[in-house]
Amino acid sequence: MAKTIYDFTVIANNGNEFDFKKYEGSPILIVNTASKCGFTNQYEGLEKIYKEFSPKGLLVVGFPCDQFAHQEPGSDEDIAQFCSVNFGVTFPLMKKIDVNGKSAAPIFAWLKKQAPGKLGSSVKWNFTKFLVSSDGTTVKRFAPTVEPADMYEDIEKELS
Repeated sequence: MAKTIYDFTVIANNGNEFDFKKYEGSPILIVNTASKCGFTNQYEGLEKIYKEFSPKGLLVVGFPCDQFAHQEPGSDEDIAQFCSVNFGVTFPLMKKIDVNGKSAAPIFAWLKKQAPGKLGSSVKWNFTKFLVSSDGTTVKRFAPTVEPADMYEDIEKELS
């Protein structure tokens, strides 16, 4: 059973293993994403956060998910190209996963347990964000409606 975010290894969208252990001691912002969602423009703000705060130690990771109104129908390659071409995304993107239900990725089961939502532990929609502290255990959840720019204070606190 995972005790910290650093206990997880997932598969990146290029098929390679992505081991969170490499980032031990760094805060991590994890987001379930979708290319055809009303919140898709948040990729731009997430990339801005990544460029500004990654030199200070923050990791931003996107997990594409097609569980909400079929808003992420493409392949992992299609998703990577869409994010790069339309939003200049350079932060790591993982293989498309489920975030809810029996087939939910273990990392999301752990995140939801650490930071349940107001109406239960399910992820309610695309672009739900989880900020994991540098100790790897404390998680703060942000609703899809929270813009990346509105998370700066929380991110700066984690980096100090």
